[in-house]
Amino acid sequence: MKGQLSAEMLVLIAVILAIVAIVSYQLISTAQKGSEKIESQADSIFDSAKELSKAKEGQYCVSDEQCLSGMCFDNKCR
Repeated sequence: MKGQLSAEMLVLIAVILAIVAIVSYQLISTAQKGSEKIESQADSIFDSAKELSKAKEGQYCVSDEQCLSGMCFDNKCR
C-alpha cells in the first residue's frame, strides 16, 4: 500500500510541476510581449514630447536643436 501511495504521489508531483512550468512559460512570454509594446509606445511618446518641446519661429533658443526649424540665430528660432 505504501508503494502505491508513493507512486501516486510522484505522478501527482510530476503533473503539478508540469502545470507550473507551462504557466510560468506563458507568464514570461506575456510579460516579454507586454514589455516590448510598452517600450515602443514609450519611445514614440518621448519622440513626440521632444518635438512638442521645441521652440517655434521667433521664440527663445540657445542651440539649433531647440528649434523646430533647426536654426537658432541670436537666441531666436528662425
